[in-house]
Amino acid sequence: MKRTFSIGGVHPSDSKISRECAITPLAIPGTVYISLSQHIGAPAKPVVAVGDKVKVGQVIAEPGGFVSAFIHSSVSGTVKSIGPRKDLAGNPQMTVEIAVEGDEWVETIDRTPDLVTAIPEDGKAIIEKIRLGGIVGLGGATFPTHVKLMPPPGSKCEMLIINGCECEPYLTSDYRTLLERGEEVVVGAALIAKALGGVPCTFGIEENKPEAIAHIREIIARLSASDKAYASISVMSLKKRYPQGGEKQLIDAVMRRQVGSGGLPISVGAVVQNVATALATYEAVQKGKPLFENSVTVTGECFPHQANVMVRVGTPLSFIIDSLGGIPEDAVKIISGGPMMGRAVANPDAATLKGTGALLFLTAAQTVRKEASACIRCGRCSDACPMGLEPFLLRKLALANDLEALEKNAVADCIECGCCLFSCPANIPLLDIIRLAKADVMKVMRARAAEAKAKAEAEKAAAEAKKSESNG
Repeated sequence: MKRTFSIGGVHPSDSKISRECAITPLAIPGTVYISLSQHIGAPAKPVVAVGDKVKVGQVIAEPGGFVSAFIHSSVSGTVKSIGPRKDLAGNPQMTVEIAVEGDEWVETIDRTPDLVTAIPEDGKAIIEKIRLGGIVGLGGATFPTHVKLMPPPGSKCEMLIINGCECEPYLTSDYRTLLERGEEVVVGAALIAKALGGVPCTFGIEENKPEAIAHIREIIARLSASDKAYASISVMSLKKRYPQGGEKQLIDAVMRRQVGSGGLPISVGAVVQNVATALATYEAVQKGKPLFENSVTVTGECFPHQANVMVRVGTPLSFIIDSLGGIPEDAVKIISGGPMMGRAVANPDAATLKGTGALLFLTAAQTVRKEASACIRCGRCSDACPMGLEPFLLRKLALANDLEALEKNAVADCIECGCCLFSCPANIPLLDIIRLAKADVMKVMRARAAEAKAKAEAEKAAAEAKKSESNG
């Protein structure tokens, strides 16, 4: 029996209608708008000025803190402005605007198609190239990859898991990446495993992608026959279940270990990286190519031009849509991402980020919500929650604005997967209510942590001052 995670989950329709669409490069727009806030952590700081000429792959912003990432130009041209611009939700974000002039790349990028399979011996050097390449997690969270590969003292990675599940309905870019660039993905996985100390690596791929499973297994067998660096890489075929692509769910399925409330994957010896992140790692380490483009699925039953396209970071969403025929007449909503965890696009002129993975067009029939009725306390939402939470209780506490009780009942553990909403027979908008409450609780938790840090620093400064006085 194929493995899967042990708590909750649902089975929405695959709707992988773009699975046969090969990844094709999208034309470069006349102007790109590169956000400085496209990763978890501190926004990057610009190192270019208005009027500067830049090339593809050139650094335009440096990390703004430890948990931050370099940002590179995705085009060659002239910096026209640096200032706030609205993101897809309509919120202003600091952005570098570049007018495109040709397509000149920095000379350090190896643009040849030759596959480089030799794995460097120095794991720290691999991490440094990942850091300089601005690589972030491309499975949705966009956490700076180099930080993830440096476990805190006392923690040790025992297994690297490459997430090839792509369990969200409609999305197919990871599947196409496995088929079309599998060799580079496997080399990227070996590089990450080496950076973690030479740990075993397992690809977790759901059973509805048999071609990808067979292809990656063949590549591993071929590479490991001549290089032992690939001998500890394997593929695990997993039962189809949503949200198996979640870090904690995937660790449960592959390693049979469960990450505790508030815990990190490294607490059970795991590091999880996405298929696209492994590819970006290969390009950064073996080819000197920073992360400035990513594949995007453009899909929906009402969309006549299904596609998986390679898009430069900072490309306006409207440019992608217009390049593929425009918005269908019967489309009433555009989602960035999939239908379960994606966010509605309020501003079509917003630009893509490193983590942009899909644009989904939905009709009125697909977006209309049935009228909510009273909760019948059936418990289906709790049964479906992959984090073992009680959504019906969290909703009740949220409506009462009881932030303290929400925190005690682990609302911060909610991964916003939508399983509760999907399974609710009363059509109660559980996810919407819980998501807002979670945001309020997280603000309180961050403020408390900042206060505690400031207090500790003040006490340390006072102790040092006292010590200095006594020595003087």
